[in-house]
Amino acid sequence: MRSTISGYNRLPKAHKAATAGLTVAAGAALAFALVPQATAADARTGAVKPVAQNAQDFGVTQHDELAKAVDVAAGQATTDAKAKAAGQAKADQERASRSEARKPVKPAAKPAAPAKKAYADNLDGWIKESLDILHAKGVPASYEGIKRNIMRESTGNPRAINDWDINAVNGVPSKGLLQIIDPTFKAYHVEGTSWDIYDPVANITASCNYAADKYGSMDNVNSAY
Repeated sequence: MRSTISGYNRLPKAHKAATAGLTVAAGAALAFALVPQATAADARTGAVKPVAQNAQDFGVTQHDELAKAVDVAAGQATTDAKAKAAGQAKADQERASRSEARKPVKPAAKPAAPAKKAYADNLDGWIKESLDILHAKGVPASYEGIKRNIMRESTGNPRAINDWDINAVNGVPSKGLLQIIDPTFKAYHVEGTSWDIYDPVANITASCNYAADKYGSMDNVNSAY
């Protein structure tokens, strides 16, 4: 070794310089090979990208990126699941609403029949009820005409009976408010009234129906008829 060193020491100065230059150049080439080449853009901006120092550092970075991707996917799956659940709940609610709407509806209660008109149980009430029936059947008559003839024939007594005139002699006495005989009452009876000749309303309506047929109206009767 000494001889080599000595020999080196014995090299001319020019040779020593050349040898040293080769050594520096080789070192620089090795360093250049170990360092990644910068891009033209990096050279212009002066930016230097970090370089993984070793395989262990590179593996840690991969793991972090993978974990982040897993978290993002899990978050997206949770969001999708919530959206699906909300959509399902809404659909269930709509189906329930439609089902509720399809429930059979109870038929509406029939309207109550109008209350029957009330009439007083006296001469005024009998005449008014008879007039309503007569007018519904198209038979002409007036309150004044009916009352005037009633007062002349029976003085307003529904049980009045004539047992002295020709009809009585013939066995068919005149009866009731307007003194009508049985055959005439039956022939001119108005539907919807009693078949009892002494019933005030039935007696008035049958008598007025007869008078309308024979005289045009009870209003035209001023004596026995």
